[in-house]
Amino acid sequence: MRKLAVGAIAAGLFAVSAGTAAAVSWHTIPTQSTGGGSFTSGQYAFWPSNQNHGAFEWAGNLNDTDNGDGHNVYMQVRVEGYDWSRYNGKQKQSVPLDRLNWDGAALHTDDAYIRVCRDKGSLNPDNCSSTKHYQR
Repeated sequence: MRKLAVGAIAAGLFAVSAGTAAAVSWHTIPTQSTGGGSFTSGQYAFWPSNQNHGAFEWAGNLNDTDNGDGHNVYMQVRVEGYDWSRYNGKQKQSVPLDRLNWDGAALHTDDAYIRVCRDKGSLNPDNCSSTKHYQR
């Protein structure tokens, strides 16, 4: 009888945790673009506290849209008041990206900012798309 009760409790805990894993909902990031670069097919999700560090996960395609300019493109993502994180693309290519960003001092991330930029070198300022803000 005791083994049956322990088995039922274990099965119940497994079912609850499996339901939590399926509870992550993905949302669309509209196409972001700037002169020379774009971010397409974007999606994001906020993970719960007990999974993937409670992170902001984002995915999509980073595209170099001006093959002749000699400049690279990159994504910038910022969470919870931290500084921007940079994710480089490749010149003359489209690169699929899927990354997690989180606040290491918190159980989960509530705020995230994302934008695409073109790296114009050290003497010229980079140009970036408008910044998108997402909240849990």
